[in-house]
Amino acid sequence: MAQSPEMRASDVDRDRVAAVLREHTAEGRITMDEFNERLEALYKSKTYGELAKLTADLPDVDLRNRPAKIPEQQVALRGAHAGMVAAWSAWALASSINWVIWFIVSVTSGDFVYPWPLWVMGPWGVILLVSTIAGAGRREK
Repeated sequence: MAQSPEMRASDVDRDRVAAVLREHTAEGRITMDEFNERLEALYKSKTYGELAKLTADLPDVDLRNRPAKIPEQQVALRGAHAGMVAAWSAWALASSINWVIWFIVSVTSGDFVYPWPLWVMGPWGVILLVSTIAGAGRREK
């Protein structure tokens, strides 16, 4: 059944138009000020005709067939879990600090100093590696 412009719109209809307006704002077709103005008018609208006026100057958007957007960081990390990324980052930072300390001590003492940072980064790194491999195996199933 075709919707008459005089027919009253529901909250679901208004929410659908709000989603379309958000999409057009994200794509840069309308500014945030325009979005806010249209959103205010949207929630005051009572009929399908009033809703249609809000998007009349915009192309149609099919929100059901929109591709899922993947954050750039996840693409770069090939979908690694955020907690695992944080754990590896902490390991890299702690290891780097320990190696800098070891280097400074080695240079200032004039003698070769045992590479003790291996004992910090080794076991921790092995645990992280096993966790990463086990976590990747669970996600693939």
